[in-house]
Amino acid sequence: MALQNIGASNKDDAFYRYKMPRMLTKIEGRGNGIKTNIVNMVDIAKALARPASYTTKFFGCELGAQSKFDDKTGVSIVNGAHDTAKLAGLLETFISKYVQCYKCRNPETEVVISKKQTLSLKCAACGFISDVDMRDKLATFILKHPPEQKKGGQDKKAMRRAEKERLKEGQAADEEMKKLKKKIGASSKDSSAAKGVAAKKNATAGGSDEERATSPTCSQDADFAAAADDDDDDDDGVEWQTDTSAEAARKRMEEQLSAATAEMVMLATEEAEKKKKKQAKMTPYDELVEEIKANLGNAATPAQIKAVLSSSTLPAKDVMGALFEALFHGVGKGFAKDVKKNNGYLAAAVPDEGAQMLLLQAMEAFCGRCSAEALKEVPVVLKYLYDGDVLEEEAIVQWYDEAVAAGKDSQVVKNARPFVVWLQAAEPDEE
Repeated sequence: MALQNIGASNKDDAFYRYKMPRMLTKIEGRGNGIKTNIVNMVDIAKALARPASYTTKFFGCELGAQSKFDDKTGVSIVNGAHDTAKLAGLLETFISKYVQCYKCRNPETEVVISKKQTLSLKCAACGFISDVDMRDKLATFILKHPPEQKKGGQDKKAMRRAEKERLKEGQAADEEMKKLKKKIGASSKDSSAAKGVAAKKNATAGGSDEERATSPTCSQDADFAAAADDDDDDDDGVEWQTDTSAEAARKRMEEQLSAATAEMVMLATEEAEKKKKKQAKMTPYDELVEEIKANLGNAATPAQIKAVLSSSTLPAKDVMGALFEALFHGVGKGFAKDVKKNNGYLAAAVPDEGAQMLLLQAMEAFCGRCSAEALKEVPVVLKYLYDGDVLEEEAIVQWYDEAVAAGKDSQVVKNARPFVVWLQAAEPDEE
């Protein structure tokens, strides 16, 4: 199961310990009965320490649609067809309002209902009490359906007892280790002393006091004994230090964490490093594309996307190309449907006739890199833009005539010809 950090502000922190599953949705039904099933809502709610009915109700209130959570089956339903990205953006809003502490942004909070029927979030990290806006519809729903109270006293006492027992076992293990070291030191001293006595006997049997004093063997034995004594003394008062190298930290991590958790942390670290390298190589054009994608992922409105485009310092042609890249990157079959779905964003980016030419040029450049399936849909794309009042007839004809006059023989221009011919033929018929 893919995991992500809780809270949009912590998405790039590889070592953030509060995580939740990525949202999975499924569109079911058709026509008036179409609905969106949030498949793993129970797991998400469990990670947020909130009832799944709260998040489901919040989606319904924000989207203006009926929503329902079945406690028995764990099925979360929101009427209508909704994108995963849009629901994920609303979930981030829910986390910001009803999960994270307003002061330290820690998600480890508890919903508290006062006697005056007001909601607040009590932070377990900093102790701050955040007052929730009671004007939200979800606040009224929470008052009518309060969360279950946590079991306090007995569970906490049991945890404290288990912690004390664990500390006692650790201290006992340390004492045993010290005793074992002392035994090893004593045995090494005894062995060195025995060697010294044997050397003295050999020296007495072999020569005089002066010879013994100058004998290399005797001096070496004495040195070894002194060195052994020094080592034993050092072992008794040794201070162990922790290796802080990256390799040692990795080994300790793998020993302390479970295999699955260690793998998850290492993958997150590698992803963060890759992202940093990618950002270092990114051009201003790439940065604009990523910024537009991030806003689209947070369910931005056309006006917000227009503000992002207006704030860019790139040439207008590059800005329009970045918008196309962000909206339709990797598109194949179904290109025309995607254009129709994102008609609002394209209309916001085209305030005048000059912008219409830029849009057509950006479409031409983008389609030149697309697959053959997407190229086939160029006439339909132009018709959707024409019907949606994004492009006017004069701009389309002017773009096509200039491309033909310039000798462009691209497949985009060829595929656009049937629609341009239809436009020119339709005008006399209407007259």
